[in-house]
Amino acid sequence: MPNRPDDSLDPERAVERLGDAAYREMKERIIRGVYRPGHKLTVRAVAHELDVSTTPARDAINRLANEGALVYAGPKTVVVPILDASALREITLTRLALEGLASEQAAPHAAPEDVEKLKSLQVLINSALEEGRYADALWHNKEFHFTIYRLSGLLHLVSIIESLWLRIGPSLHNLYPEFANERYGVRNHEVAMEALEERDAASLRAAMEGDIRDGYRRLKVSVGVI
Repeated sequence: MPNRPDDSLDPERAVERLGDAAYREMKERIIRGVYRPGHKLTVRAVAHELDVSTTPARDAINRLANEGALVYAGPKTVVVPILDASALREITLTRLALEGLASEQAAPHAAPEDVEKLKSLQVLINSALEEGRYADALWHNKEFHFTIYRLSGLLHLVSIIESLWLRIGPSLHNLYPEFANERYGVRNHEVAMEALEERDAASLRAAMEGDIRDGYRRLKVSVGVI
């Protein structure tokens, strides 16, 4: 078997791998709502945050800008975009179709340990909501949803859903504090866990679609649509 090339002897390959890692980390942060809409990021700030040099940080920013997750506001500064009413509606309609399908396909494959994982995540979400740690609630919320979607076994579908969350993730900050006070998401998640436990595909799909619709009603207000 031929020896694999040693990255330490190939600086360009090492930098490329650092760029991939930086991209994945930044992408996950955007999806999980670490940054609010309108938040400004510089290459230097991203490099410091991810503990990498400016080259992989710049590569990550460029890739995310090409995907529409970031928008250039200057030669070295990007901004997390603010969704308008039209973009919010389009993303929501697409999410309903694709996340509903993923949920429906996930139900037959659920195992007891999957339900237990969701229950553990919901405990973390509830605790974060009660203490007003909305960024933490969003972080665990993403994991809750994608734990279900990955059960579908449809990896390409899950990847497409992830691209939608890359655009909607920052806006989910606008759900709070109302979403926390009224416990809309908590109730939807409770129904989803019960449906998954019973392998009830129709009920699981309805619960996850209901979660998206409840969120959309709140987010519409944030962009001035009543």
